[in-house]
Amino acid sequence: MRLVLGLGNPGPEYAWTRHNIGWLVVDALLEEVGDVPSSETRRLRRWGPFELEGSRVIAVKPLTYMNRSGLALYELPGDFLENPRRILVVYDDMALPFGRLRLRKNGSAGGHNGMKSVLSVLGTLDVPRLRIGIAGANQPRDMAQYVTSPFRPHEMKALPNILDRAVETIRLWVADEWDKAMQKANSPNPGEEDEDSR
Repeated sequence: MRLVLGLGNPGPEYAWTRHNIGWLVVDALLEEVGDVPSSETRRLRRWGPFELEGSRVIAVKPLTYMNRSGLALYELPGDFLENPRRILVVYDDMALPFGRLRLRKNGSAGGHNGMKSVLSVLGTLDVPRLRIGIAGANQPRDMAQYVTSPFRPHEMKALPNILDRAVETIRLWVADEWDKAMQKANSPNPGEEDEDSR
């Protein structure tokens, strides 16, 4: 079984903000998969298991707020805690231009508090992750305000394409097509530089 863990913050005020792009990827995946059973606890909302690329998959959104995202893992089957390579964490990254994707098998949290919480609970850096760039031109100095602010109009226009690429990357990861998933995720978006310069 595989787990797609999309990081974000609960509450309607955060729904269409940059920090919640992990949640938006989960939404896009579920829209493509179709109607699947879901359940909710104090710490998470969970969908599945459902079939994807010949494997059983669970999709999860932590409801703990970003900096405590890892706590949601305690409410999932223990197999994931014992085998974190079956987890794909999807989250925003201020170090990447808006819309740029990066898929990695391991690494540090890179200053991202949600990923820091996940790695702390799992006790290893060997956790696959799909990072989605949210950096743009003319960013304010207050990064906390920036990541929790809504997407700009041109970003909203580009978002469906970005989410489609993220979902395709997830499909390839689930299918154990790691090289193809890396190629899909790590190549530049068409027109990416033009969008970011606006």
